[in-house]
Parts: sequence; C-alpha cells; structure tokens
Amino acid sequence: MSRTNRALLLVALAQLAIGAAAVFARFALVSSGPLAVSAARLTLAAVPLLVVAGLRGRLRAIDGPTERRLVLAGILLALHFAAWIASLDFASVAISTLLVCTTPVWTEISTVLRRRRVDPYAAASVLGALAGVAIVVGAPDRANTPLGIALALAGAVTIAAYLLVVRGTDSRYDTLAVTSRTYAYAAAALIAASVLAHDHLPPAGDLRAWGGIVAMALLSQLFGHTALNAAVRVLSATFVSTMTLLEPVIAAVLAAWLFSERLGPATALGAVVIFAAIGVASRGIDSDTSSARET
Repeated sequence: MSRTNRALLLVALAQLAIGAAAVFARFALVSSGPLAVSAARLTLAAVPLLVVAGLRGRLRAIDGPTERRLVLAGILLALHFAAWIASLDFASVAISTLLVCTTPVWTEISTVLRRRRVDPYAAASVLGALAGVAIVVGAPDRANTPLGIALALAGAVTIAAYLLVVRGTDSRYDTLAVTSRTYAYAAAALIAASVLAHDHLPPAGDLRAWGGIVAMALLSQLFGHTALNAAVRVLSATFVSTMTLLEPVIAAVLAAWLFSERLGPATALGAVVIFAAIGVASRGIDSDTSSARET
C-alpha cells in the first residue's frame, strides 16, 4: 500500500472515531460542563502520548521555532474546542455543526492566498461538500444568535489554522512528537479555562458520563485526531478538512442506531453529495502532495 493510500485509510478510520464523539458527548455532558469535558478529553489523550513520547525521546527539543509553532498549534486546538462547544449555548446544533464544517473553506482560502491561484478540484469539492452538509443538518431557524454563529465560525477557523500550522511543522518532528505536545498544550489551556469558568467534572460515581469522556479521549481524540495529524503530513490540509465533513453524517447514523433517532432521506442525500465531493477532492491529491514535496 502506498503512503498516500495509507493516509487515506487513516483519514477514513479517523472520521469514524471522530464522528462517534457526538454520541459519547451526549453521555458525558449530562452531568458536566463543556469546558471540563473538553479538558478531561484532551488530558486523558495527552498523558499516554507524553509517556510514550518521553520513552522514545520525542520530547527532546530539536528546533526552537518549531517548539513555539507547536505551542501555537496547541492553543489553536484548545480554542477550537472551547469556541465550538460554547457556540451550542447560543446556536442550534444544526447551525453550529454546519458552520464548524466550513473548515475547508478557510484552509482553501489560505492556499489561494499563499499560491495565488485557485485549484478547481478543491473549490468544487469544498462547495459540494458544504452543500451536502447543509442538506444533512437542515435549514437555519430563528434560534441562532450572532454570538453563536461567530463562535461556531471561530471553531472552524481555529481548527483550519491548527491543520495548517501542523502541516508546516519541521519534518524532524514526527506525529508522536507533534501530537504529544499539542494535546498537552491544549489540555493545559482548557484546564485553566474550566477553572476560571468554574466548569465542573462529572461526579466520580457517574460511570455513564466518565465512559463518554474516556471514549472521546481514547477513540475520538487519541486515535481519531492523531490519525488526522499523521494524514495531514502527507495529504493536503484542504482535503483532510474536507473529509471532516463526514462527521455529521456519521453522528447521525450512530444516533439513529443507538438512540432510535430517525435517519431521514435528507441525511442520505447529503451523505451522497459529501461522498461525491470527497471523490472530486481526491483527484487533486497526487499533484498537491507532489508540489508540497518540491517546496
């Protein structure tokens, strides 16, 4: 299997794990606050990575600018979680999800500004995928405030920036070196935010809530987001972030299976549109990765 194909498989499996996060969060948020849940999720994911990274010598600083770059990436990751989860208090789940899924728009804008040209495949895939997500999550309503919309968009912009920052990391830092640092920095930032906001963890005896947190940490964060970090070193940030548009589709399917939520025809149609858009995006992978290796 080629390096590109392995990266594609990683992205696909990562989306399955990340898409399940919404189901896990439903259990975790019953008796806890969103900042505390996010902090616990990232802390539980960061600890084993830090241990393994330390044992393998991956925590040794190689390049000062890269170390500072990864601090920035960790802060961006923390801001993504904080902004997106906070948006749910001021906007509907549908609109918040739709706006957060505009991540590829921001990565592609960055690419256009950097290269001063528009990739027609990337542009078509972004527009098509966003149309598919719009079908899945439904039409806007009057329940959405300007603050909620701004927070959701901030979540999209910060995760797009995170992907771009990580993609530009010095090649001497492998995925373990990158994720152990960025998860730890993000966890520290979220712990500080949860303390300041007086957000609380679930009671120790609430096994359902803690089960949701542990599942988010080990499956969605430790595996899912780590796999994305590995894939973005090979594939374009726009393609990887476009693949994240599968998240609302996967979440809808799992919710229908586990909670008997009706999976309507709009979801199926939106899924088809998203898969088609991802297929268009894949047309530009080889040329994009080739040009990235030349720079």
